[in-house]
Amino acid sequence: MNLTTLILMIGAIAILLTLLTVFVFKRHNNVLISYLQNFCGALFVFSGWVKAVDPLGTAYKLQDYFKEFESTFQETWVSFISPMFPFFAEYNVAISVFVIVFEIVLGIMLIVGAKPKFTAWSFFGLVAFFTLLTGFTYLTGYVQEGGNFFKFSTWGPYDANNMKVKDCGCFGDFIKLEPKVSFFKDVFLLFPAIIFLMFRPKLHQLFSKTIRNIIVAISTILILIYCLSNYVWDIPHMDFRPFHKGKDVAATRIAEEEAQGSVEIVAWKLKNRSDGKVVELPSAVYYKEMTTNYNKKDWEVIEQVKTEPSIKPTKISEFEVTDLLSNDLTYTFLESEKPLILLVSYKLKADVQQITESYVDSLFTKDTLQTLDNGKLMIVNQLDTIINKERKINKYTWDAKFSKKANTISSFASTFVNKGIPVYYVIGGASPDQIKQYQKDFNLKGIEMCMADDILLKTLVRSNPGVMLWDKGKMVDKWHINKLNSSEIMSTYFSK
Repeated sequence: MNLTTLILMIGAIAILLTLLTVFVFKRHNNVLISYLQNFCGALFVFSGWVKAVDPLGTAYKLQDYFKEFESTFQETWVSFISPMFPFFAEYNVAISVFVIVFEIVLGIMLIVGAKPKFTAWSFFGLVAFFTLLTGFTYLTGYVQEGGNFFKFSTWGPYDANNMKVKDCGCFGDFIKLEPKVSFFKDVFLLFPAIIFLMFRPKLHQLFSKTIRNIIVAISTILILIYCLSNYVWDIPHMDFRPFHKGKDVAATRIAEEEAQGSVEIVAWKLKNRSDGKVVELPSAVYYKEMTTNYNKKDWEVIEQVKTEPSIKPTKISEFEVTDLLSNDLTYTFLESEKPLILLVSYKLKADVQQITESYVDSLFTKDTLQTLDNGKLMIVNQLDTIINKERKINKYTWDAKFSKKANTISSFASTFVNKGIPVYYVIGGASPDQIKQYQKDFNLKGIEMCMADDILLKTLVRSNPGVMLWDKGKMVDKWHINKLNSSEIMSTYFSK
């Protein structure tokens, strides 16, 4: 589904709701305003729902924004607000759930006409906030490498690669919108937001005040429970991400690589090193004049204009796993002929303390020649000195809640290891030494410990730790840490 199809669908729903408002409930004051209420309300309910399916996805997106805001504001006259963004980042999940619940409930309040003054101002405030967010995302495309957003003199030609946050997450992973499209969508929504403020008495109100309040209260509770169910107690009940259940990851990766390989460079964008002039040349012209009129001394290549691949790359193209010695294990999963268990932790939660460890070292010297029975001579090493030495090592104190989960994973994995079923544990954001210590502390015997990018692992499964089942390059199933049942999994997938 694309944005146009979605808008048409929401528009049709809004027409139906408006007809009910006008002809069934007969509570309208102005048909156009009622239609805008229903349209904006339905849009907010839908956009909030696709994020409620996966609250962690929105939380990760907020974390990206907070990180970018921190670095951006550090270099401005309002740098004093920069430290608050790391604080917000610590509560990114709570903020995510609040925004999602508020967005959906606000959509419901628009449709039923609950608390018109509060609803009108809240809708305007939320749309204005989204507009600033998507506007910032889009406009960072004009900020050159090393520049700051608020130093407008450093802005240059638009380049999507300059954006630190590539997607605003307006519709979660359901629809990926370009930041420019998201920005203009929110600018458009400012118009009905202003209309609601100017003509607040014209907003329709369905049912009685008591019933409206009951609807809002019940909706808030149910949506909050629904959000929590999709990350606290279980993984999202619907998965819009690339590694969803049943996905043939191996085939998709091959298709994406082939599509990427067929991409052609059709033009080159060059920037003059002296006056900053930017030109775009067709490839044939560039290749012909690259050593004469457009040589490297005077011109800098700033962008290659390429054809669009027939299949857009996803995170599947970035799927890479290595062992602790950096040997590639990616195709172990993509070409697996038998089912295998993949344990996933995008982060090991522990406090790290560097301590000094004493150890004994022995020094040897080359001593006398010794004659062997066959008449040959050999040099003998003789113990010379025993000395005490010190070295710095990292001591890991594992988080209590994470330790409990790690013990659960260890017990779960042992069931399959004992049956000779391959078990891999891929971990992100940790050093090989920390991973080895983790394996030792939680008795993860017989498991191949691996490493991967933490962002990739967040995409694989919304649980830390989480479990996945692979077979012949397919992502067969996945489970939240709280939903592990080794006996059930064994009988379902390994009983043949």
